[in-house]
Order: sequence, then structure tokens, then C-alpha cells
Amino acid sequence: MTASVLFVCLGNICRSPLAEAALRAQAERAGVEIVVDSAGTGDWHVGSPPDPRAQAVALRHGIDISGYRGRQVTAADFRRFTHVFPLDAENLRNLRRVRPADGTAELRLLMDLVPGREGSGVTDPYFGDDAGFDVTWDDVTRAAEAILERLRG
Repeated sequence: MTASVLFVCLGNICRSPLAEAALRAQAERAGVEIVVDSAGTGDWHVGSPPDPRAQAVALRHGIDISGYRGRQVTAADFRRFTHVFPLDAENLRNLRRVRPADGTAELRLLMDLVPGREGSGVTDPYFGDDAGFDVTWDDVTRAAEAILERLRG
């Protein structure tokens, strides 16, 4: 069975699309087959492209995410994906509330996979400056490396 990963943040325009992009790129370079997507717990940005600052940081790393579109997480996502990774504790709590009883996906805080970062979240850069998006990129890149390591066994 191919692993499938869903990253979840609040609005699906900053952190989770960057996590999706980082894992897609690393998996492609490593030749690892994986399904990757992202979503938000809120519905404010459904159908919207990622924040321009998120697009800019991804482009600086050679990845175009301008075609990504925000979507809201659904109950079906807990059956469709093998892993659902919220990017912070608030979204973890929200996902635990909406997770259906028959949801089979592993639900775990993303940074729990990064040694020394257990229990911490990826800081939301939305209300900050451009530098916050670089910090987010560094976090999600480290997490993507940890996911691939874990999948390789």
C-alpha cells in the first residue's frame, strides 16, 4: 500500500501547502512513491491559492505551488490517507473532534517526528513578515525528511 500523507493547518494557505511541497519534492528526489495533499480545519480560504509569501519561499527552493488550492479537511480524509499530520496543537485538537469513528489514518502532530521538537508546532507565519515563512519552510523540510526516513523503515 502506498503511503498517503495529509498536512493540516488552519487555513491551508501557508504552512500546510509548504509542508505538502517539501514532502512532494523530497519524495520525488528520493524516488519514493507517496500521495501528498494538504487541507485546513477552517473554510476561509477554500479555493484560494497559497499566500504569496508561501509561494515565494517555495519558488526560492525551486517549487511552484501557485496551482495549489485551499480546501477544508473532511471526514473522508481520515479513511483516504494513511497519515494525517496537523501542524500545531490547536489543529490536532480540531482534528480529534472531527475524526470519524472509522477513521484509520494515523493522527499525529507533525513536529513529533523531528527529534528535539516533539510536542511543538510549526509557527503560523501568516501575521508576521516574510522571514517567518523561511522558518516555516525549514520546519516542514525537516519534518519531510523525518517522514521519508520513517517510511523507508
